[in-house]
Amino acid sequence: MRTPSLLLAGFAALGTLPGAAVAHGLVGQRFFPATIATEDPFVADELALPTLSSVRNNGDAETPASRQTTIAVDFAKRITPDLAFSIGAAHQRFSFADQTRLRGFENVELGLKKLLYKDEAGEALVSAGLSWEIGGSGSRAIGERFDTYTPTVFFGKGFGNVASDWLRPFAVTGTLGVAIPGRSSTSSITVDPDTGLAVTQVERNPHVLQLGLALQYSIPYLQSAVKDIGLAAPWKNMVPVIELAAQRPLDRVDRRSWTGTVNPGVLWPGKYVQFGLEAVIPLNRASGHGVGVLAQLHFFLDDLFPQTVGRPLLAAAR
Repeated sequence: MRTPSLLLAGFAALGTLPGAAVAHGLVGQRFFPATIATEDPFVADELALPTLSSVRNNGDAETPASRQTTIAVDFAKRITPDLAFSIGAAHQRFSFADQTRLRGFENVELGLKKLLYKDEAGEALVSAGLSWEIGGSGSRAIGERFDTYTPTVFFGKGFGNVASDWLRPFAVTGTLGVAIPGRSSTSSITVDPDTGLAVTQVERNPHVLQLGLALQYSIPYLQSAVKDIGLAAPWKNMVPVIELAAQRPLDRVDRRSWTGTVNPGVLWPGKYVQFGLEAVIPLNRASGHGVGVLAQLHFFLDDLFPQTVGRPLLAAAR
């Protein structure tokens, strides 16, 4: 139904849209840190290495309790000041209570993001992106065998222009996208243990609405733009954050409930590097029963190496 050529055509069309350049994470006086569970709206040269998560799944009548550990890396590179491509990969390991283990790589994901709108005074920006999960590029036991394409809108808004001083350090970022499977269904053949006959099983692959939100309170913004309350390190660099990452099937399945996680935590952005630590809490009963932890070390390459690898490719070519 969908092909890589369609995705590439979409990438090309996205690249022709008008946009505006922005320094890494800055809109007016507002610095937006890189969020962990949800994608931020910025176009930048950056490297997340590593992103670590460990989640306990309590299990149910059909599945034994387990622990899922994921190690991921994501790299983004600007083509122009307001257009960037990205590549991401992750390795998963499941350790089950019955002593069995499952491990392997997820599918590789490619992406393109373009900044469309920026308002310095309003501390606001909007970007559009397109990602391609390459089916079959990961381990057979972990990754899907079909491609998935996800057009997404990204936004960010700071509250710096509101009248109340206590609200001004707040900001929100978010994403809204639809994951489009390359196949409407997937067939597999199993053997019935009672009859010994081969049985064909068909799994429907739905379109999936994906929603991400991050509410953050910037203590650096409080100190520099509202009122210096005299906090010292490490408190003066803290950005408490609550993230929501949720999804809901839109068709082809009977159960279409929301699933996802709520991730409260803290980000410590510096000039060149950021560290983040968050809890992973199921959004509802349908999302599971275990909790976990999420941590990330994030490098701002455009600030670390502004004259070399941190420059846009076309600017470097000139």
